[in-house]
Amino acid sequence: MASTVILSQTATLSSSSSSTTTTAKFSSLTHSPIFHTNALRFKSNKKPLSLSLTRKALRVSASSQSLQALIFDCDGVIIESEHLHRQAYNDAFSHFNVRCDPSSQQSLNWDPEFYDVLQNQIGGGKPKMRWYFKEHGWPSSTIFDNPPVTDDDQAKLIDLIQDWKTERYQQIIKSGTVEPRPGVLRLMDEAKAAGKKVAVCSAATKSSVILCLENLIGMERFEGLDCFLAGDDVKQKKPDPSIYVTAAKRLGISEKDCLVVEDSVIGLQAATRAGMACVITYTSSTAEQDFKDAIAIYPDLSNVEGLGVIASKPATTKFTK
Repeated sequence: MASTVILSQTATLSSSSSSTTTTAKFSSLTHSPIFHTNALRFKSNKKPLSLSLTRKALRVSASSQSLQALIFDCDGVIIESEHLHRQAYNDAFSHFNVRCDPSSQQSLNWDPEFYDVLQNQIGGGKPKMRWYFKEHGWPSSTIFDNPPVTDDDQAKLIDLIQDWKTERYQQIIKSGTVEPRPGVLRLMDEAKAAGKKVAVCSAATKSSVILCLENLIGMERFEGLDCFLAGDDVKQKKPDPSIYVTAAKRLGISEKDCLVVEDSVIGLQAATRAGMACVITYTSSTAEQDFKDAIAIYPDLSNVEGLGVIASKPATTKFTK
């Protein structure tokens, strides 16, 4: 996997070691409902930068009976939220006149390219800001005329910005203009109908995730979740596996019997380090990441007719031509 080091706001994401992004779709010949298929047939579409397509048939053999829980990330999986979070952060920086450069008359503004790199390497809003301010200097603002020096003042600055940002993000979600990503609601419903447990584990703040779920999946599905964890519920953020390990304990099942749906390498690492299989449904900002440890990769879940391809661990799921 190619590594990327964030050096400045002008830093760019280094190229993946692979020049292609693999898109796995279930064959139109597969009609078995979710979780009830022992052997499923995939088509893999590899999209080089030239956009030409190379088709290969893949066969996945696995026992569906080992799968007991389907766990969704929220941001990037249930909702394509990166640009919404970035907008909310920039609105917060403007509201508090946050300026890392004392000579600048403009408040801090994270551009799309920089935010793609940042959000794919650092989970959680407060850790993002703490990293940025440590690298670029603690800012002046309407909260503190001078850059905060003590740990308490720095924590207060981050807390106030994050709280305002969260409220702004909630306003955007409440606007009614945001919809869930394709296929998510159907898979949740099919999992429940098949007697499997459904959970959501997000690195975002609990209030933010609750609002997203209430507005995007509806109150009935939200209240029917078997487990819901947010960044507030664990000490370590993704890629640390804590949130998924905690989810398995609360669900009362083994980590190897869980399937996680993620959109980024950070989430994939958290899931696999917890001993869980992981399917990737990537977004435009994560499409070029190296997902070699995922058992399957999709642009979205709209054409997925089942996820019964799960063995006990990603390493035991065999893909053969």
